[in-house]
Amino acid sequence: MIDDIKKRALHRAAIIEGQVRGLAKMIENEDYCMDIIAQSRAIQKALASLDKLLVENHLRTHVAHMFAEGGAERDQAVAELLKAYDFDTR
Repeated sequence: MIDDIKKRALHRAAIIEGQVRGLAKMIENEDYCMDIIAQSRAIQKALASLDKLLVENHLRTHVAHMFAEGGAERDQAVAELLKAYDFDTR
């Protein structure tokens, strides 16, 4: 994993962990539903942000290598990305 991306991904994962703990506490305390939903949506956005970092890393490392190899390796890279985003047509 690229060092900078790894550092940023770990930081975001730690933030998400705290957000999830906060969400559980809100549910336990029976906070206002809309506040709980807002926290849940924030977590979903944070996860999407983490996904972007992980995809960037994957593209810059594994996919770049797989495309350079060509043939079946390239096809596998495309299939993995399609599957990751539920675009798999098979």
